[in-house]
Amino acid sequence: MSLADRAEATGTAAFVPDPRLTNEDLAPAGKRNWKVFDLFAMWMSDVHNLGNYTFAAGLLVLGMNVWQIFTSLLVGFVLIYAGMNLMGRVGQRTGVPFPVVSRISFGVWGANIPALIRAVIAIMWYGIQTYLASVAVNVMLLAAWPGLESWTHHSFVGLDALGWTSFLALWVLQALIISQGMESVRKFQDFCGPAIWLVMIALAIWVLAKAGWSIPLSSTPHPVSAGEQWRQWFGAVGLILATYGTLMLNFCDFSRFAPSYRTVKRGNFWGLPINSTAFVIVSVVVTAGSIEAFGEAITDPALLVAKVGNTWVLVLGALTFAIATMGVNIVANFVSPAYDLANVWPQKITFRVGGMISTVAALVVTPWNLFSNPTVVNYFLGGLGAFLGPLFGVIMLDYYWVKRGHVDIDQLFDARPGSRYYYRKGVNPKALWAFLPSAAVAAVLALVKAFSEVAPYSWFIGTALAAGLYAVLCRAERAAAEPEPAPVEG
Repeated sequence: MSLADRAEATGTAAFVPDPRLTNEDLAPAGKRNWKVFDLFAMWMSDVHNLGNYTFAAGLLVLGMNVWQIFTSLLVGFVLIYAGMNLMGRVGQRTGVPFPVVSRISFGVWGANIPALIRAVIAIMWYGIQTYLASVAVNVMLLAAWPGLESWTHHSFVGLDALGWTSFLALWVLQALIISQGMESVRKFQDFCGPAIWLVMIALAIWVLAKAGWSIPLSSTPHPVSAGEQWRQWFGAVGLILATYGTLMLNFCDFSRFAPSYRTVKRGNFWGLPINSTAFVIVSVVVTAGSIEAFGEAITDPALLVAKVGNTWVLVLGALTFAIATMGVNIVANFVSPAYDLANVWPQKITFRVGGMISTVAALVVTPWNLFSNPTVVNYFLGGLGAFLGPLFGVIMLDYYWVKRGHVDIDQLFDARPGSRYYYRKGVNPKALWAFLPSAAVAAVLALVKAFSEVAPYSWFIGTALAAGLYAVLCRAERAAAEPEPAPVEG
């Protein structure tokens, strides 16, 4: 429903949005057809990927046992669940995507700052995730058809022929799905999330059988001191929260399509504390089983599937990992930049056009070269990633504490001086004054080796610091804010 249609339906004077601030994709969602299962499947698509598998498996190798990993990640996912509900409520109530939500706190033009930071991170990781999936596919293809080894002898721009073939195949498939818009995204994730579970369960059963159905849950292949285990426990909580801080920031891109806030909470509950914890525990159990079965911890599922030795199983594994990565890529790394770029120039860039720009950019940056360069991954992407916590802190505190949940949706599309979210020349200086020093501190903590002990908590620290600074700057504004209207829960 457009802003004008909404005004007509409610009997108010028709509001004409500024064309520089709106198009059909940025306007409040009219079709609210994302049910509990759709959000649950979205989380399955986001969680069921090679990165989360190896992260959880790696904790076992570092010295944590299965029970410690279970409890730490459960706590982490409960915190993520709470954060997603906070942002989900904003999206469900307003019906607008992240860059438009950002206008509430950063201003109608200042919103491009958080939007473009999020977009750059997403585009880079979109390419890197596609490359990592192509590597897994290559492992499977070479194991199934050894003759393809001749395709790896020559490279172009840092990637051999087999790598190019796998990467471009995944790249094209993703582009075809996302070119159809958010409804296509919803249908794809409804399929791929459950599909990955079936393969993971089958892999777990096979490994357990090879291990003689005996896996120690309270031991680890590399024992460490009790103090080190506690440090790793809290570090795991911090790292998993930082990992999901990207999607926590723009979860309103999805919750805007839910018919009620109750739908958002239920979808998040089944998708995060329940499904996500279950997935990482299966990953750890499979890794522990590999120690019993093969005498070593195999943390890469692609290498584990290759040990099955059956060509059709290898092909199925390649297809599964490709689907898993496409799922997480579309959810976490495509939807956001598509909206974020549309926000920069709504008159020319739609959701589909923004998505195509993102996919082309993800190819042009040659992500395999980015991934092989620790400076780029650790300092550039890591530094930008540290900015996400402060952005979340400012946006959440502004909505819930300063504005008390009261938002004039029409004014989010009004760029006239004096309009509610115009602030100063379209930018809210208080939001910048809270964000910039907090982001600098978070980046230093995340990147400087001297602070490596607190690096896993940089997201927490940046979020709290930005929220605290913004609260001090906005005390007078909060006192004048209208009280939050009583919510109508569906």
